[in-house]
Amino acid sequence: MTPLLQVQNISKFYGHRIGCQDVNFDLYPGEVMGIVGESGSGKSTLLNCLAGFLTPETGEVRFEMRDGEMRDTVTMSEPERRMLSRTDWAFVHQHARDGLRMNVSAGGNVGERLMAVGARHYGNIRAEAVDWLGRVEISEERVDDRPTQFSGGMQQRLQIARNLVTGPRLVFMDEPTGGLDVSVQARLLDLLRGLVREMGLSAIIVTHDLAVVRLLADRLMVMKDGHVVETGLTDQVLDDPQHAYTQLLVSSVLQV
Repeated sequence: MTPLLQVQNISKFYGHRIGCQDVNFDLYPGEVMGIVGESGSGKSTLLNCLAGFLTPETGEVRFEMRDGEMRDTVTMSEPERRMLSRTDWAFVHQHARDGLRMNVSAGGNVGERLMAVGARHYGNIRAEAVDWLGRVEISEERVDDRPTQFSGGMQQRLQIARNLVTGPRLVFMDEPTGGLDVSVQARLLDLLRGLVREMGLSAIIVTHDLAVVRLLADRLMVMKDGHVVETGLTDQVLDDPQHAYTQLLVSSVLQV
């Protein structure tokens, strides 16, 4: 099977400080990769390099386009990358406000992404928006409400609907359950797991929460000081960690 994404020698520096260095991995269609580590480990820097928000100093991020061609998204033109982010890519921010138009209705937030890829029929757009609100457990009656009227968990579910409505093949998630109450987190994780499996999504999830990757990720990458220190199948890494840092991460969770 051809990888959907090939990450080769990605490095990013902030002056003399390492953001991430020499990161390599392949991501296959339908696979979910978790990236874990403490604050400052480089996981968010790496995610932002992969998603095109930061330009790495070195390396390639090669993505399989719909015609089968592998393209380096680092060297893509800005219009090409922008179109990719509206169609085959999606980004779920930790804070839903960063991924939503807060002064636009819930239905409008979902519909905007459809319009960005050429949809023009108002009735069809609204019907699709209502359908997706239902899929993320938001009542049809809330379609004209603004996100400011929603709870944090509902805002995050709305952001997910906005991102997934165009059927992307790769979703980047930055601490998707961060800042939410534990009960809200559990519901959101169940929803995400169902959507990932149902749509056959590939995803890269950055989190400090090992319970999140245990539930969602097929493979796991552990980062420390900008470097990948361990990688493998999620259960394998969490149940039998080989690197001292991974052992520390796992044991700290078990002691809580």
